[in-house]
Amino acid sequence: MSDHRLTRIVQELPATVPFVGPETIARFSGVPIQARLGANESVFGPSPLAIAAMQEAAAEAWMYGDPEAYALRTALAKVHGVERENIVVGVGIDGLFGTAVRLFVEPGTPVVSSLGAYPTFAFHVAASGGVLHTVPYRDDYEDVEALAAMANTVDARLVYLANPDNPMGTCWDAATVLKLRDALPADAILVLDEAYCEFAPASAIPVIDIADARMLRFRTFSKAHGLAGARVGYVIGPAELIAAFDRVRDHFGVGRVAQEAALASLRDAEHVEAVVRSVAAARTEITKIAEANGLSVIDSSANFVAVDCGHDGDYARRVLAELGALGVFVRMPGVPPLDRCIRISAGTAEQLVVLAQALPRAL
Repeated sequence: MSDHRLTRIVQELPATVPFVGPETIARFSGVPIQARLGANESVFGPSPLAIAAMQEAAAEAWMYGDPEAYALRTALAKVHGVERENIVVGVGIDGLFGTAVRLFVEPGTPVVSSLGAYPTFAFHVAASGGVLHTVPYRDDYEDVEALAAMANTVDARLVYLANPDNPMGTCWDAATVLKLRDALPADAILVLDEAYCEFAPASAIPVIDIADARMLRFRTFSKAHGLAGARVGYVIGPAELIAAFDRVRDHFGVGRVAQEAALASLRDAEHVEAVVRSVAAARTEITKIAEANGLSVIDSSANFVAVDCGHDGDYARRVLAELGALGVFVRMPGVPPLDRCIRISAGTAEQLVVLAQALPRAL
């Protein structure tokens, strides 16, 4: 039953939550989650400096956060060698995707992405009435040549690429990313999702060029910084495009406690480096567990591993459901042929012992 008071666009959208959380799984199954390995969070936690900053800021939570995020943007600008005007802070990458789409997409605007790519970007495009054109992955990589070809065919306004990719963890080098940017229509913008860039080889990350009006770079404190629950992301780009975000963004979206946590985390580079090492070790262990059960993995440059279950999506969904019934929360890609895989986030040694015990039973 539809409500005629809703907008036409909203009436045509499904009333769904794009991600099923572990809390939902536990509520329905009655089985507590023992290994939370599905949401690509950092189980290694935030920096002790960030924890202390949040504890101190908690007493000031009655105040709104700085709507300009001045201190955090200043610190980020110093880290990245740009000006404060080249950075906007928002409610995680997901929230910033929504703001970017509001800026550039209206009903009928063509947008290009990969079929099976991270779904939140497509979610916002649909909510704005944009027309999403997708191309399939090629050999478990986002197909940059096909993305460019489609963008030129439909004269796309925005083109989405995650590098490293979610859900597969594959990664293009910087030269390939820039080649895609250069192959797009003159007025198109490459929406470059770099949520997992801290885990990728340096060769995968293009040098930041804030004079380049053809690319916006989206980053987050949710992964390597371990602040997924605080919801802090940011965009790096040319000042004129960054300034446009002020026209439509939620200016009080990032609260005082979250801003202080992110600011403190930036001061603890050693913690982030330790997390990156722990993630690498966890990827190795997940690979060993998968191979011990006769499964193969996709080489990952992110904080998760896509494990090929060797059959079709129906089989992988059964494996995922069985793991959930055993208290192991993982996720999987949503479309063929990617959905032959399950996606396992990097976990602690204790969590991976639980995985190692549950996986053969699930299979």
